[in-house]
Amino acid sequence: MNAIGYLRLSMKDQSRYSLEFQEAAIRQYCERYKINLIAIFKDNGQCSDNFDRPDYIALEKFIKEQNGRINYLIVMCHDRFSRNLPEALMKIKSLEDKFGLKVLATEESPEIDSSDPDVFLNRAFKYLMANSELLRIRQRTSRSIRQALESGRFVNKAPYGYINKKQEGQRAIIVPDSEKAVIIKKIFSDFLLGHPLSMIHKEAMAIGYTGKSKSAIPRLLSNCVYAGLVKLPETANSPERYIKGIHQGIVTELGFWRCQELLGNRKPQRCLPDEKVPLRGILKHSCGSHMTAGYSKGKRKHYLYYRCVKCSHVNESGDRLHNKLSQILENLSLTDTQVERLSNSVKEKLKMACETQKAIAKKIQSALKDTNNKLESLEEKLINGMIENQTYKKWYKKLSIEKSKLQAQLNGSEIEQNSFMEKAIKLIPFLTDLNSIFQKATIQQKHLILKEVFKGGIAVNGGVLRTPYLHPALSHNELILNKKGLLFVEQSFQKDGKSTVRSEIGS
Repeated sequence: MNAIGYLRLSMKDQSRYSLEFQEAAIRQYCERYKINLIAIFKDNGQCSDNFDRPDYIALEKFIKEQNGRINYLIVMCHDRFSRNLPEALMKIKSLEDKFGLKVLATEESPEIDSSDPDVFLNRAFKYLMANSELLRIRQRTSRSIRQALESGRFVNKAPYGYINKKQEGQRAIIVPDSEKAVIIKKIFSDFLLGHPLSMIHKEAMAIGYTGKSKSAIPRLLSNCVYAGLVKLPETANSPERYIKGIHQGIVTELGFWRCQELLGNRKPQRCLPDEKVPLRGILKHSCGSHMTAGYSKGKRKHYLYYRCVKCSHVNESGDRLHNKLSQILENLSLTDTQVERLSNSVKEKLKMACETQKAIAKKIQSALKDTNNKLESLEEKLINGMIENQTYKKWYKKLSIEKSKLQAQLNGSEIEQNSFMEKAIKLIPFLTDLNSIFQKATIQQKHLILKEVFKGGIAVNGGVLRTPYLHPALSHNELILNKKGLLFVEQSFQKDGKSTVRSEIGS
């Protein structure tokens, strides 16, 4: 009697069922029952919920080629064959009908009758337990990934511009790649300046960008990781959120969100802004759906309500929400002392930024001059016959890329910030009355203010307002807002620049 062995190893249970251990068990089984083992097929690190595995496909091909010479397919135990109950039973039935062979585990006898109801029930129970374990593994993995995301940790392979780094005794983290980060900054900067995507792509590839598809640049611009954020997918009980990551961002968060607006990634409002309902288009229900607005007729007058577009039974009083928003903005306003302190801080940082800018620009100019000299020297060597044309092309491309990178860095360092900072200093005193600014603004300006102050929007549930996180410049009264029950901030900015995710209210 002839048999073939099949081994499968998934990365989750490597320490328990090594390939060597499985092979030894199958060989001992064949020796015990005097079965001729003519081949062994191994799938290393393959999933167990389907049979789309390289060596298993080769195994079935081998069985067909043997024209009925194979009597048994032996596995160490049934969960090595599959962890998918219906798939496993159907595959066993198919092998028996097409090739007349038995699928055996090493704890079963070769004389076993698979048509016996007790045998079928026993196998079905084993596959059921294996299937249950597979679901548990996936559930644990999913929970671990979500927990990591909630702590601000990026869990996948580092995207372009970052590298995976693991320090001894610490968990892995992504850190910016200094050379590729320059390319990322240039792509975002050029897009914000209004350059066409095709031009941005062409210039980026000229300085070393590797993405070749037409969608490469839009995908890159849509990746929140570059702004130091981590995307937390929505669940049945929680809407999609953006968490402040523990990794360093390459571009500013403000610039990233502006890019999303230009790309059209933010869902357009389905209704026109209305002065009477400033929260429409901004406010969401805790289920993640937008709140629309409308009037309900009372005994004496009509009353304004915000209604969830998904949960039709959810109504929030418009007057109460507007009053609460006014109180929130009043508490977020800066005091005179804070304005003075902030103005002095901005002036000092402006002076330091200018000095740093000049030093950086000087270094880049020196490196750029050195690269230009190398290019001239390379051309002279080619003209004088000191190097071959192939060598010239190789180094010309390398030096040109280096020159483009340095030029991009120089352009970035020479961006004029003085006028922006000076305007900011003049505007700071007006922050002593943020609510007054809001009330005098047009509806479009109100929406801009709310989008900047309450990053990620505002959610409501039972009159309780919450936001993913406040703009860090206005988070000084966050504890007061929380204590008064006006607003609960899920993402808190600490003094060290790090953030913590707050627990749900009442949990």
